[in-house]
Order: sequence, then C-alpha cells, then structure tokens
Amino acid sequence: MKKLFLLFTIGIFGLGCSQQAPKVLKTSFSKEALIQKVENEEGKTVTIQQILDQHKGKVLVLDFWAGWCRDCLKALPKAKELEDNNKNIDFVFLSLDRSKEGFDKSLERFDMKDKENYWFASGWKNDFNNYIDLNWIPRYMVIDQKSNIAKYYAISPEDPDIQATIERLLK
Repeated sequence: MKKLFLLFTIGIFGLGCSQQAPKVLKTSFSKEALIQKVENEEGKTVTIQQILDQHKGKVLVLDFWAGWCRDCLKALPKAKELEDNNKNIDFVFLSLDRSKEGFDKSLERFDMKDKENYWFASGWKNDFNNYIDLNWIPRYMVIDQKSNIAKYYAISPEDPDIQATIERLLK
C-alpha cells in the first residue's frame, strides 16, 4: 500500500511540474519584452529588440537552454540537426545558466562558441521570459522575417511544426 501511495504521489507531482503549453499563443512581443537586456559572450549588453533587428528579413529560431538542464542537453544533437538542415535561417541561443561563469563553461563544454549566444544575466524571471510564458526549457520559437512570432511554443527541436513553419515562411 505504501508503494502504491508513493507512486501515486510521484505521478501527481510529476504532472504538476511538467511543461504545459500556454493557453494563449502570442504572435508578437510586448514593448517590455523587447527592451529586456541580455549579455553576449563578451559581456556586452543588448536588448531582445536589437537581436531581432539584426535578423530582420530572415527566419530566426530562438533556442532557450542551459548547461545544467538535462532535457536541453539531451536535445542538443537534434537541435544541431535542425540547424544543419536549415542553413538558410538564423539561430540564436538564449542561455538560462545561473551565472556568467556557468554560461561561459557551458558554451565551451557543449561546443557552442561558434554560435550566436546570449545569457539572461537577470535570471529566469524577467520581462521577456514572463511575456513568453517560459515555464520550462528547452523551448523553441520561430520568428518570421518581420520579427513576428510564427511558432510560439515548441519543447523539442524534433517538433514537426518547427520545420513546417520554417518551410511555410520560406515560400
């Protein structure tokens, strides 16, 4: 009976902590979200708006991850495959590592130094992440050529909607 109760408790806890899709799938960013600051590898601060402006006219995939996140690390090979299969689009990696040192170590350890990387120095809870309902990582978003959100919520680089959205935008 104790084992059954323990399994039931673990199951309920697991459901409560699992990633849930947001109820509203947004198609644009708020002003507050766009002025959120992140840091690049050199420690230079930029806003989300500046990142989007750099990629305007291109399809962009935002990949939210962290070096401490087991699910993110398991997804890295498939994320690389998605990137390799879509050489004509841009990828930006947004790290939720807990410190600058952790961010730097993760980039080195997981061979990410040649990619466009930013770190949320403000931590997980910030205007951008709150606006996009970031409740779990990894998370993927596809941004269209006009900096609108084309695919709001994907939890795996293998989500077929990511590739379908990319192909639709490139037509």
